[in-house]
Amino acid sequence: MSGTQVDSKDTAEPDEPGPSAATPRWRAWLLEGLSEQTARHPGPHATPDEGHAGHRWWRVMCLTGVDYFSTLGYQPGIAALAAGLLSPLATLVLIALTLLGALPVYRRVAHESPHGEGSIAMLERLLPWWAGKIFVLVLLGFAATDFLITITLSGADAAAHVVENPFAPHWLHGANTWITLVLITALGAVFLKGFREAMGIAVTLVATYLTLNVAVLAVSAWEVLSHPVKIGDWTDAMTTEHSSPLAMAAVALLVFPKLALGMSGFETGVAVMPQVEGDPTDTYEKPTGRIRDTRKLLTTAAVIMSCFLLLSSLATTILIPQDEFRSGGGANGRALAYLAHQHLGEAFGTVYDVATIAILWFAGASALAGLLNLVPRYLPRYGMAPEWTRAVRPLVLVFMAAAVFITLWFNANVDDQSGAYATGVLVLMLSASFASAVAVHQRGHRGAATGFGAITAVFAYTLVTNVIERPDGIKIAAIFILAILITSFASRVRRAFELRAAAVAFDETASRFIDEAAASGPLRLIANEPQEHSTREYRAKEYSQREQTHIPDGRPVLFLEVFVTDSSDFTADLAVHGDERHGVRRLRVEGATVPNTIAAVLMRLRDRTGEVPHAYFNWTEGNPFSQLLRFLVFGDGEVAPVTREVLRRAEPDPQRRPRVHVG
Repeated sequence: MSGTQVDSKDTAEPDEPGPSAATPRWRAWLLEGLSEQTARHPGPHATPDEGHAGHRWWRVMCLTGVDYFSTLGYQPGIAALAAGLLSPLATLVLIALTLLGALPVYRRVAHESPHGEGSIAMLERLLPWWAGKIFVLVLLGFAATDFLITITLSGADAAAHVVENPFAPHWLHGANTWITLVLITALGAVFLKGFREAMGIAVTLVATYLTLNVAVLAVSAWEVLSHPVKIGDWTDAMTTEHSSPLAMAAVALLVFPKLALGMSGFETGVAVMPQVEGDPTDTYEKPTGRIRDTRKLLTTAAVIMSCFLLLSSLATTILIPQDEFRSGGGANGRALAYLAHQHLGEAFGTVYDVATIAILWFAGASALAGLLNLVPRYLPRYGMAPEWTRAVRPLVLVFMAAAVFITLWFNANVDDQSGAYATGVLVLMLSASFASAVAVHQRGHRGAATGFGAITAVFAYTLVTNVIERPDGIKIAAIFILAILITSFASRVRRAFELRAAAVAFDETASRFIDEAAASGPLRLIANEPQEHSTREYRAKEYSQREQTHIPDGRPVLFLEVFVTDSSDFTADLAVHGDERHGVRRLRVEGATVPNTIAAVLMRLRDRTGEVPHAYFNWTEGNPFSQLLRFLVFGDGEVAPVTREVLRRAEPDPQRRPRVHVG
């Protein structure tokens, strides 16, 4: 009862009821908004409600900036540890990759995926059938690594700023892990209560934090220019360690992958696209203004961050002794804060610490909001998530438990988590650059395809180098990928017998056939293979079914034929078409699976005619277990018993359940 047509298309989600009135209060609270809250979660990355005009692009840039700009809290220290005295040179390489690599890639992603889906959706469209679904699950594992390490690393760096502040109580010293856990718990509590749009907070935090950094860097520049001997000491030390400028450049090229976390925030930048207001003439199909302004957002953020990265790298490398960057040193994880306290006094330094702690904590909120919008975008649509993953609060608890585990695993150490963070960031950038290369190649832009291909190669080198030197990231990502794959496929198997149809519609011919047949009593439908048949074969099939299953003589029958389009899809809108060929009337429909599609059509026919329809099948030859696997993977298999089971679960009342006859 199946044919094969390759036609990968998006599927609609069926409505699912929220918790009932009889549900215990704690469970009702936990599952509040089960059917829609996750998809429209009111966090920083949420899609505005219909009618909401969005925000100016520079305000949305601040929303991205709580993730992107907050890396200044720890990036200069990590760069100094990774590259030592060559930190400014390695940072120059990073800036070049940012402006010439990541920025063009994500400007293309903004054009190809203007509704916040990001590069994952671009790749999903490239790979059909199960390959695309599995690839998306793997990318979701890396995305979870990126966002979760954003939460834990930002919290750990915020804890470092608390502990190292001279006004901090003595009993806080050495309590980085517990402070980080408190911050993560507070973050989870905010989301459990209900996180609301915080655009104004993001603008205030970013403006304050960047202003304070400008002050710190201006004073640092004055200090360097007032004591030019410091520049001489730095250059002398570099020439002592490295024989020539060529050797310095080679070392900088080799170590810059360790600085890759300084490029975080681009994926967030395209995720917040729905918040950009665009032009009044924008449409959903062609949001030209939104794309233009998002590109402004990405470019402005990249240029600002590049300037801060270079200046902060120069200031911290020239003015801070290298020993202070190591574990236990005053600049470890807080290089710019070290300069703020040293050159602007403890009072200003404390203000800087408070601002840094706030923006780092809010970066964790931004990352968690991203997870809560990203995961439910794919897994429920694939049927690869339990029902509760459509609610916000259970997901918050899962992600918070993972963040606590990661924090304890790394002992809230910023340096130890940097490799894992960079891995997640680089995988997403690699996927974005590859997707961009394929997209422009399909449009015939050979020059652009070559350029994006070169960027993909650079990101691949950077990722491989980072994984070899810092394998923690790939280990964490592997844990997330394995967990997502296991739970996703377990959920898919458990939900395989759901009705799985968002809507069923009949065309004019099909409606006429149904109405005329229903005039003679309950509908009688023969499930049939959809390949082309001769008049003799149709007559033989009808005769055998009437004889074996005792279809009443003289009652009209309709042939129901299902084409399997993409068996990896879970739900779909079903469009039933009627035609009359070879002397019989046929109802033909495309679906992801044969049994579920037949069951959905039968249920719709019952509601349309007011009478319980009858469906007639033949047994399928073969091993029952292999037939079950065929159903799970290819969407057909032993159709009759599976159709009956789908109907049993969809309609608990046997009197109203469509009848299944097998001959």
